[in-house]
Amino acid sequence: MLKSRLLGVLLAPARLAYTLWVSMVFLAVGLSALLLLLALPRVTQRRSAARALARLFLSGAGMPLKICGAPLPPGQCVVVCNHASYLDGIVLTAALPPDFTFVIKREMAEVPLAGAALRRLGSQFVERSDRQRRAADARRVLRDATQGQSVMFFPEGTFTPLPGLLKFHLGAFVTAVRVGCPIVPAVLTGTRRALAPSGALPRPGRLTLRILPALAPPLESEPHGVTTLRDAARAAILAALGEPDLTCCDDTGRPPDTARAKSAPASRPSHSP
Repeated sequence: MLKSRLLGVLLAPARLAYTLWVSMVFLAVGLSALLLLLALPRVTQRRSAARALARLFLSGAGMPLKICGAPLPPGQCVVVCNHASYLDGIVLTAALPPDFTFVIKREMAEVPLAGAALRRLGSQFVERSDRQRRAADARRVLRDATQGQSVMFFPEGTFTPLPGLLKFHLGAFVTAVRVGCPIVPAVLTGTRRALAPSGALPRPGRLTLRILPALAPPLESEPHGVTTLRDAARAAILAALGEPDLTCCDDTGRPPDTARAKSAPASRPSHSP
């Protein structure tokens, strides 16, 4: 115990210096991104610039990104990924081709500068609490997807300080079934340690995005096709992630009992996007 405390004291200056460095890199890259997003006329150009700058930030912050696993299928698809940190959006921006649009909780639209940047990237904001707005947002996402747009979702909708996988909302899977395009599960590791949700100082380290084999969508007329697709995608992510299943209770914000979490079903139906 004493040795651990002493090591923490000795490393504190290095941790503080690294935090200041990451903050400077983020500020420089962020301002460059904002200027480019305002200047570039086409959304594909903005997304390509954002992708390059996201990679630059991760490299400069000492968080190299490794992308492995299956290739993305040709044509349109819907990517679903676990969510563990505020870094996740940057990582997926760095990893995915510029023809993807991101579905993001509406609260992000109100964040100064970030909201404006996300709008310029063509991101789709969805409401999580208001039922009427939630339905309208879901229709808008579906409309864009029917026009050939590939879409990226964090189907948990949020993240918690507790490691593990929350229940999945249905929006991504409704979109895939209605459009008739494959669902691509993806597993992101390393971001929870690099930038913990608890507010701890950032840490350098390798980040990994593993693309899992695509899942073909069922026919829209197939009974329970959406929930079957959701459960299959979630099971694949949970198996590859190696973290606990947090669907022990309807309120997934509560810390689960470990025994119940291990025996819980993959997910519960949800009407959220």
